[in-house]
Amino acid sequence: MNANTAPKSPAQNRLEGFALTAIFQGLPTFSAAVLILKVVGAHEIVGERGGAAIFVVLAALVYAAVTPWLVSKFPILFRKASEPVFFDANLSVSDKVAQWRSQPRVSLQLVTTVIMLSLLAVAVASIG
Repeated sequence: MNANTAPKSPAQNRLEGFALTAIFQGLPTFSAAVLILKVVGAHEIVGERGGAAIFVVLAALVYAAVTPWLVSKFPILFRKASEPVFFDANLSVSDKVAQWRSQPRVSLQLVTTVIMLSLLAVAVASIG
């Protein structure tokens, strides 16, 4: 993956990092939270029509916006909350995702997320 990419603006790089953080880190986390709320019967968010989807999207966007700032201010506490490769200006979006996926801890994280979301989906479907 030594393809040369055209230089990108800092704003475009931040937008890419923001979008990748929201999609790959925020979305699975808050989707699981919504399923847990559904299982425990907390209908404040999941009881409204479209409320769960709105919550997941807004929470993932806020997570993606706040996480880089928290990592820069408190690097020891939040070092695992953000992925530095998402904000690497020398990489294209596909290269960012490829390098992120090639990390061993990310593979473990993805497998864990798939299993957790599958089990929660079965629980929600069983409840009705």
